[in-house]
Amino acid sequence: MDFYLTALLQGLCFSAMALGIYISMKIFNIPDITTNGSYTLGGAVTAIMLTHHQPGYVILPAVIVAGGLAGALTGIIHTKLKINALLAGILVMTALYSVNLYIMGTSNLPLINFSTIFNIVKIIADPNRNTFWILSVFVVIITLLIGYLLKTDFGIAMRATGNSESMIRSLGVNTDRMKITGLALANALTAVSGYLISQLQGFTDISMGIGIVIIGLGSVIIAETLINWFKITSVWITLVLVLVGAIIFQLVLAVTLDIGVDANLLQMVTAIFVLLIVSLPRLNFLKGNK
Repeated sequence: MDFYLTALLQGLCFSAMALGIYISMKIFNIPDITTNGSYTLGGAVTAIMLTHHQPGYVILPAVIVAGGLAGALTGIIHTKLKINALLAGILVMTALYSVNLYIMGTSNLPLINFSTIFNIVKIIADPNRNTFWILSVFVVIITLLIGYLLKTDFGIAMRATGNSESMIRSLGVNTDRMKITGLALANALTAVSGYLISQLQGFTDISMGIGIVIIGLGSVIIAETLINWFKITSVWITLVLVLVGAIIFQLVLAVTLDIGVDANLLQMVTAIFVLLIVSLPRLNFLKGNK
């Protein structure tokens, strides 16, 4: 049971990143690979500030700003320098590896003996359940904020930028600014996931972001599949399904390990799982045409 509880907790930690990838890939249609770097950046900033005994109310805003700057830089390179979005993300992600290593000063920073959000805040006595409730509150707050933002005029303009950039530009909206803001928001959310997971696992590692984008992408694809199946149009339900997708993804990986699959093959299993999710709607479509 503890094994699956850990998977559930990791799914909650990755929820913020899943929301970020939903914003970049589904709202703006931008394949943003900056995620790999901004996720580690969130963990690096968290680790170095915790080891310097900075208070939590300083650490979280610092993480959000750091992730936001990384995303904004990708947006600026893409919109102002007219560089392909995927290439812009790769460039920033590559640069962030050095930035993260410089921030940490080493490839790995343990956080076991330092106060984290999970041992400072006490909701109930049991440590695992206490962590669950802290993460649940965290995720609910983030979801409410993002949901509210997407329902405002600014959020509607963001969504319109992804749907029809030429139309929204004709209405006087600065689409470049929207893309920069959207990527900044997406990577700020991703950095928050790094902030949470580094405290949950008790360390930050320079390579923790490698392949992390596939987890967020898989979570969003699961949500998209559910949205298409149930024909969901509500923004709020869509965001909830993205969170559900993040949890389902982690639980599937937990089942994979529980049935005895070699942990060394986990990345390959993850890739195959995402491929199956992506292929499922298309297989149904082909079946319907026969």
